[in-house]
Amino acid sequence: MFFVLSKILVYLIMPIVIICGLFIASALVRRQTLKKRFFLTGLFLLLFLSNDFIANEAVRLWEVPVTPYQSMKKNYTWAILLTGITKSDVETTDRVYFNRGADRVTHTVQLYKLGKVKKILVTGGSGQLTTRERKEADEVNDALLLMGIPQQDIVLENESRNTHESALAVKKILEGKSTPSECLLVTSAFHMRRSAACFAKVGWAMDCFSVDFISHKRKFGLDVLVIPKTEALFNWQILFREWVGYLMYKVAGYV
Repeated sequence: MFFVLSKILVYLIMPIVIICGLFIASALVRRQTLKKRFFLTGLFLLLFLSNDFIANEAVRLWEVPVTPYQSMKKNYTWAILLTGITKSDVETTDRVYFNRGADRVTHTVQLYKLGKVKKILVTGGSGQLTTRERKEADEVNDALLLMGIPQQDIVLENESRNTHESALAVKKILEGKSTPSECLLVTSAFHMRRSAACFAKVGWAMDCFSVDFISHKRKFGLDVLVIPKTEALFNWQILFREWVGYLMYKVAGYV
């Protein structure tokens, strides 16, 4: 039930859903004061949430900073690679399709080829309400093989549906064979706070390696400060999802 409710709530808190809801309410209500209030609130949120500078500043505050390779003072046995980055709704299924989170895979491969990690544990089955034809970890495994990672250095966990379940599964796989200090958690920068908290909660706290940044360098151009951008709305959507997800995990005792 928690899994289903969390997915439904993600859709309800999307910025565009909230804004459209306010405009629809403005069109439907008869009281002029409420009509005006709903419209102005929707307009304000549209302008505020589509401002690239404001959205970028919020994302920069939330994302866990990048770790330069040259600053890494130790090597690790395991890279714990979280999924949630492949597409399942493409008709042709003879290849792997990534969304914007492909950095999770490519940067993990770079860690491996630089000798920073020896093995890769890919965790994640499907985070969707509907059944996927293939599990995400299996698809990522195919991509890792194409990128030159030998199968003997890849371990798959393809049953978990969310980050909490991944944390429990990873601990079960590695406990007694390795230690948290030998593991490096790899996930998107905006997802790292919730992920690290989940693993720490189950007693498997690891060093973190953030990838897939949605923020950019601070800019002050007219296009950033004034012109509305759909990318800003998308970034707020990611933040809202993470904030609500963190709160729900806190209530459920997952973090």
